[in-house]
Amino acid sequence: MKAKKYFGQYFLNSSKALEEIISGARLESSDVVLEIGPGRGVLTLKLLSQAKKVVAVEKDRELIELLKVTFSKDIESGKMILVEEDILDFVPENFGLHAGKYKLVANIPYYITGEILRKFIGGKTSPSLAVLLVQKEVADRITEKDLKGSILSVSIKVYGTPERLSLVKKGSFSPQPNVDSAVLLIDNISKSFFNTFSEEDFFLIVKRGFSQKRKQLKNNFDEHFEENLVSKAFSTCAIPVKARAEELTLKQWRCLVEQFVVRSE
Repeated sequence: MKAKKYFGQYFLNSSKALEEIISGARLESSDVVLEIGPGRGVLTLKLLSQAKKVVAVEKDRELIELLKVTFSKDIESGKMILVEEDILDFVPENFGLHAGKYKLVANIPYYITGEILRKFIGGKTSPSLAVLLVQKEVADRITEKDLKGSILSVSIKVYGTPERLSLVKKGSFSPQPNVDSAVLLIDNISKSFFNTFSEEDFFLIVKRGFSQKRKQLKNNFDEHFEENLVSKAFSTCAIPVKARAEELTLKQWRCLVEQFVVRSE
């Protein structure tokens, strides 16, 4: 069965990469796992061997029929739930998946990586842990391999602890994509970061900070707040006057939000 480019299908054929994904997920016999885009089922097979239950969501009707045959016994026993649906329309609660009560393990379609991260890592029904095969560039931006922060890296770090586990070369897929990939672990997923302010307020400040990346951070905020308030916030948060958004730590972003939002209320 040929991969369909319009579904973003790249089938993983590296046993080493599969083992690294499974190892990163730290599966236990009591775990419930959500798999996005099971494809031909090579990862699914390993998930079923270690987890209590696997909920696999596949959009491709041809692959659904293949998976029904391959995993007929697991589906019949209830160990596997196969769902034919677009993952962006999928409602986890409808299949017994509740916040913090399942793990997300998948080789996801790269063209909707951002939407998947927003839906599941920052969503109301987030997993306790996620191990995702993503483009290397995306994994590096999230984990700040280049030591430069971004809205993407900040957006993930407020919900969990990201770590790039391994590099997966493009030759590990069929068909071969144009870029290398990486196994990305996002651990300790929760919303505990937002205990003194809302998610909306936090991301409003972050987006303002990154609004013009070539500008110094202070200049971006001077357009929205009184200059005295901005200067005081930078001093309180120990941020250099000439700092840029990409240089801030998560602790400093939290401090800025507490200064701008909480103090201005």
